[in-house]
Amino acid sequence: MHLDELRTILISERETGRLLSLPPDLYESTGNELACLLSEVYANEDPFSDSARILIERVGSLKETLQDLFNLRSEKILALARNQEEGHYIDRDDLKRMLSEERDLFDEIVLSLGRTRCRLLPSTGTARPGQPAAASEEACAVILEEAAAPPEFVLSRVLTDMEPFMGVDGRIYQLQHGDIVTLPVRNAEVLCDRNIVLAIPQHPVVKEE
Repeated sequence: MHLDELRTILISERETGRLLSLPPDLYESTGNELACLLSEVYANEDPFSDSARILIERVGSLKETLQDLFNLRSEKILALARNQEEGHYIDRDDLKRMLSEERDLFDEIVLSLGRTRCRLLPSTGTARPGQPAAASEEACAVILEEAAAPPEFVLSRVLTDMEPFMGVDGRIYQLQHGDIVTLPVRNAEVLCDRNIVLAIPQHPVVKEE
């Protein structure tokens, strides 16, 4: 990845509030370009020559641009992770535009936020009905451990999108593929039979009044 190409990507990333699709080998190819430039620097007989200075400046610019791109995308990923953990809507296309390492970062942030929320805010330990809980069973297990008193709810993974419906608890639920949600037991059983959700084996969780 040459400097001009990387700068173009950075400018485009800055101009939109959403994540852009990146070449999957962007960081690797940029690293290779840096290695080539450094080889030229070391091969230069006169480290104080104009050619050496230009190469060194190019190395610095390439590193700085790559760092800026990383910082910018990390900020966007952090914002998406916060929305996901708090149960707000996020566009699934943004998840698809993440590099595999960025998706790992996203999942880890959601998990960490969920764990910390449960530890510091025990009274709000259960996820809001119909909204994503923390992004993994491990984080949800923390939530489940702090629950008490009927009615019973179960943790479920949503397998397919579904139109909004009213649960037996009188609340409206809107399910999207990939969400991890808490559902009333009776609703969860029906949806499991229809292959709309998959129950996550845990002790039932209860909702506070």
